[in-house]
Amino acid sequence: MLRSILFIPLIAILVPRPASAALAGGTHFSRAQIVRFADRVARRDGLDRRRVIAVLEQARPQPRIIAMMNRPAEQVLKWWQYRRIFLQPARIDAGAAFWQAHRRALERIGAEQGVAPRYIVAILGVETYYGRITGPFRVIDALATLAFDYPSRSRYFAHELARFLLVAERDGLDPLTVKGSYAGAMGPLQFMPSAYLRYAVGSGPAPPNLLTDWDDIFASVAHYLRAHGWQPGAPVLSRVRIEPGATFQVDPDNLALDRTVGSLAAQGVKVEATEPPDTPVVLLLAHTRTGPVYRAGFNNFHALLTYNSSKLYAMAVDALARAIEQRVDESRPPAAMAAAVSRPRNRPDGVGPPR
Repeated sequence: MLRSILFIPLIAILVPRPASAALAGGTHFSRAQIVRFADRVARRDGLDRRRVIAVLEQARPQPRIIAMMNRPAEQVLKWWQYRRIFLQPARIDAGAAFWQAHRRALERIGAEQGVAPRYIVAILGVETYYGRITGPFRVIDALATLAFDYPSRSRYFAHELARFLLVAERDGLDPLTVKGSYAGAMGPLQFMPSAYLRYAVGSGPAPPNLLTDWDDIFASVAHYLRAHGWQPGAPVLSRVRIEPGATFQVDPDNLALDRTVGSLAAQGVKVEATEPPDTPVVLLLAHTRTGPVYRAGFNNFHALLTYNSSKLYAMAVDALARAIEQRVDESRPPAAMAAAVSRPRNRPDGVGPPR
């Protein structure tokens, strides 16, 4: 719990420090910001005001995070560039090995939740390379930086900062040591704190552990997708065939399921899937090195977009899922490779895709 974890450190933390030390070089957030935030979450969420202040006094601004927020990969890469990152043979091999290492849990949870193991594994593969790269930033630093020094989204990140403190209290986490992405996403799933609170699923009486317990991690991502409309056994993406004389238009920024398989067929766009004509779809445009390609996205594609709103992200998850499943079907990976991805780890060499 947050209170018990911080009780002993508070003796040292609450010892007054010279004001010059706290503010030198802009290495701390302003006292006024911290106090206003602590007052608000104490009233609204029931957190201990003094302890919130004590934790946030240990948070450090990270200017690099602001620069990263202003240039997320999804906004500057073409599909072929984004795909090249996540469809590397090494990532596919590691995903197949990971699946083999956790086959029983993945198949059990997949059957219970109605989410195929390939998509559980692929989300982990895109987010954090199967738990290898969960982020180098202290979550408290990332969220405080974005809550206090990023005006365009400060309200959202202030909410996530409060949720993070609630997660720490509920689950007995030390808020000063948990690491994550530059946006404050945590663990192999890169859940933001609000998603952690709402969708984490545990396997016993203890609070869910989405940092190191793979059963909880698998169950939670499947639970998240089902809560956002995932349909068991339904498709995610399909190739389309553009027939001669096709009369269609596509908005590259539109992600709504505002067409149907039948309406596309009437415009000369044949969806290469067996879904009924009244099945809702979105027509997607992506760019390869040789030119544009089109895909039809179904309801489950939309469910993936709730995890990350970039169409490139959802396309990468689907492509990686298919590639991993094919690799698993082809052969069982070496035991040594499976052992190498058997536990989630923090590494300081990068983060998953931005939120």
